[in-house]
Amino acid sequence: MKTKLLVLAAGLLLSLNTFAISLQDAKSQGLVGEQPNGYLGVIKSDPQATAVAKEVNAKRKAHYEKIARKNGISASEVAKLAAEKAMKATKRGQYIKSSNGKWIKK
Repeated sequence: MKTKLLVLAAGLLLSLNTFAISLQDAKSQGLVGEQPNGYLGVIKSDPQATAVAKEVNAKRKAHYEKIARKNGISASEVAKLAAEKAMKATKRGQYIKSSNGKWIKK
């Protein structure tokens, strides 16, 4: 009985992952966008978009902290530099957040 429940639970978890969207899909659909602080922001409240942003932001934070330690600067300085690059690299039709806090379609 335990084995059947474990198999069922594993199957459910795996099936949930098939519904997850990628970062690029979320950006293309206008669900998330780049912010001046170096992190993704959720534009339209959506569970999948929120999950993508949370996952990507956690990875970004860890990466920023690693670079900051290596270079003797703050993680926020690294994030700001990364934000500039990410916003420049954002494709036409996707969103960036302006310094005044408004989402703008590039």
